Amino acid sequence: MWAGCASIMGWFLFIQTAPGAAGGRPCNAKNFGHDSLVCECSATYCDTLDPVVVPALGTYAKYESSKAGKRLERSEGRFQSNSTAPDLLLKLDTAQRYQKVKGFGGALTDSAAMNIMALSPGAQTNLLKSYFSEEGIEYNLVRIPMASCDFSVRLYTYDDSEGDFELRNFSLTEEDTKLKIPILQHAQAVARTPLSLYASPWTSPTWLKTNGAMTGRGTLKGKPGDKYHKTWANYFIRFLDEYAKHNLTFWAVTAGNEPTAGEIVFYPFQCLGFSPEHQRDFIAQDLGPALANSSHKGIQLIMLDDQRVMLPYWAEVVLNDPVAASFINGIGIHWYLDFLAPIDLTLSITHHLFPSYYLLSTEASTGSYFWEPRVVLGGWDRGSKYSHSILMNLNYYVTGWTDWNLALDLEGGPNWSKNYVDSPVIVDSSKDLFYKQPMFYHMGHFSKFIPEGSQRVRLVISKKCYKCNLEYAAFLCPDGAAVLVVLNRYPTDVPFGISDPGVGYIEAVAPADSIQTYLWRR
Repeated sequence: MWAGCASIMGWFLFIQTAPGAAGGRPCNAKNFGHDSLVCECSATYCDTLDPVVVPALGTYAKYESSKAGKRLERSEGRFQSNSTAPDLLLKLDTAQRYQKVKGFGGALTDSAAMNIMALSPGAQTNLLKSYFSEEGIEYNLVRIPMASCDFSVRLYTYDDSEGDFELRNFSLTEEDTKLKIPILQHAQAVARTPLSLYASPWTSPTWLKTNGAMTGRGTLKGKPGDKYHKTWANYFIRFLDEYAKHNLTFWAVTAGNEPTAGEIVFYPFQCLGFSPEHQRDFIAQDLGPALANSSHKGIQLIMLDDQRVMLPYWAEVVLNDPVAASFINGIGIHWYLDFLAPIDLTLSITHHLFPSYYLLSTEASTGSYFWEPRVVLGGWDRGSKYSHSILMNLNYYVTGWTDWNLALDLEGGPNWSKNYVDSPVIVDSSKDLFYKQPMFYHMGHFSKFIPEGSQRVRLVISKKCYKCNLEYAAFLCPDGAAVLVVLNRYPTDVPFGISDPGVGYIEAVAPADSIQTYLWRR
C-alpha cells in the first residue's frame, strides 16, 4: 500500500507536526457536506489526546474546537500582570462556591452496544478508548437501560413469564451477556478511574401492568406495598445481582425512565406510568426498602428521570414525604422539553427548596424532533446545542450531564420503533469505520477537564459590549487547578479577558463558532 520508506517517513512527520494535543494523533478529517467535519477512525488509526497536564504556575493551557475545523487543539500561554481593560472580563471569585460535579457520559443502549460490537476488535478498542481512556475524553458516567427500550431491536423484559411474582425465571438476555456486559468490562479496562454506572428501567413485565402491554398508557397494577409493587422493586435488585456476577457494580438506579410517558394514551415506546404521588409511595414502601435491605449497600436512588418542566412540583410531592426522601439521593432530568421550562423557574427553585439532593441531567439527544434530519455528519450546531445545555445546567446547580446513545449507525439506529436520532459517534460497520462528530468534541471540553469532585465557582462579569455574548462556567478541580469553559455560538470572533486574582490576566479571543477550555495552576 505504501510507496516505500519515504511515504512512511512522511506520514510519521505529519503525525508529529500536525496541530492538536502535543504528541496526540490528529483528526483524520472527513467532510460530508454539512457545516463542519467529522474525525474518521478505523481499527488502525484514530485521533488521540495526551493525558491532561496542567502547565507550570503563571502559564495556562487552552484547548479549542471550532466549526472551522479545530478539535481539542492544545496551545499554551503566559498570564500577564495587568489587564488591558477588555470589553468583556471574566473574573474568578473562588470564595463563592457552588455544587460539586459528578461527571459526564452517555448511555449504553442495546443499539449502541450492537453498533460497537459490529466493528472489528481494533476499531472497538479505538472507540472505547476515545470515550473512556486518558487518550480520549474520559467519560465517567454510563447509563444502562434495564432490559429493552426504544433503542433495542425487540421488546423484552427480564421476566416475561406470566405471574412469576418470585422472579424465578428472571434472567439477563443476550443483549446483556453478549453485548452490554463485555463492552462495560472493556470500557472499565481502558478507563483510568472507576466508571459510575447507573441503570434505568423503561417498563416492567406486562403481567405487572394495568394495560398488559409494554407501550401505551399503563402503570403497575394494585397499589404501593402490594405484591405487584414488591415484585417490581425486587426486579431492580435481581438486575443488580446479575450484573454483580460479572463484576459490574452500580453507582445508582433511577426509579424509572420518563414516568409521565406512561400516562399518555397510545405512547409508542416502552414506558411505565407514575404520578408523583405514586412514585413517592412506591419509593417509600417498596423500592427504597428493597435497595436498603439488599446486598448493594450505598447504591443511590434518583427520582423523576424525566423532563425538567415537571419541577419543582414532582420534587415537592416526593421529597416532602420524609420516608420517601430518606431513600432518595438525586433528581434526574431530560432535556427534550427545555424550551417549555425556564431554567430558573425549574432547576434553580428545586435546588433552593431541596439543596441536599443533587440534580443530574440523565438524557439528551439531537435529531429527535420530527422536523429534523436524524443523523447530520459534521453538524457543528448540534455540538453547540450540547455545550449550551451543559453550561446552562452547570450554572443552575446540575452536577453532571449524560448523553443518550454512545454510538448509532448511519440511519440513527437500529431502533425497533424507527425512532432514530443522532449520536456523537456514528458507526459505518460496512467499512469498519466510525465517525466522531462535533458533539463528541463538545462533550470532551467538559468530560476531560472537569473531573468528579470539581466545584463550580463564581464568575464576576464586567461587560461593556452589546454583541459579546459568550457562555461560560468556571471550576476548581480536586487538585486545585482552575478550569474555565467558554462557548461562542455566534459567527464573529469575540475578544475577552480572564482574570484570576493572585495569578494574573489572560488576553483571549473566542473565535466564531468555537468552544475553549482553559486550564491553569493557582
